[in-house]
Amino acid sequence: MAKFCTQCGAQVDEAAKFCKKCGARLAPTQSAGYSAPTINNQASNYQEPSGFGAAQPPYQQPYQPPYQGPAAQADLKPNVAGMLCYPLSFITGILFLVLTPYNRDRFVRFHAWQSIFFFLAMLVLSFAVRLFPGFLWFFEWIFISALQLLALGGTGWLMYKAYNNELFKLPVVGDWAEKQASKDAP
Repeated sequence: MAKFCTQCGAQVDEAAKFCKKCGARLAPTQSAGYSAPTINNQASNYQEPSGFGAAQPPYQQPYQPPYQGPAAQADLKPNVAGMLCYPLSFITGILFLVLTPYNRDRFVRFHAWQSIFFFLAMLVLSFAVRLFPGFLWFFEWIFISALQLLALGGTGWLMYKAYNNELFKLPVVGDWAEKQASKDAP
């Protein structure tokens, strides 16, 4: 009859006292399959002790089932993953393009690419506004403030649309994102 370790499930020799794979102590009465370890049956000789320093029954560790890995499914629904592509702009966009269960979903890939391209467009516009000559500093400040509001409002709007399962495309950036999302299928 074969013996198996109760900790890792590896088959061990009949006379073995420890598992070769995980090192767990083996109970002397283990049989085939996964069964809970038993306490040595000494009930016939065992009498209830009384007083201080009385003998205790032998301690047995409780049964622990073998380790099972986590399920290989996505924890987030596509609309939530699409929404989460936007809060940290290109960082979360790249993150969702790399994470395995999400980079296979076209909806999530589209929002990840749109998040990255939206950030790049805001960055380019910000640099273009700062190229104005120094005497237009007041207009530069107004344009920079307007761009910041546009970036904040646009991010909020895109998050709202993604959460509602809408494939909302920005004018130029959305077309680029759609092309990337359709050709990036892993």
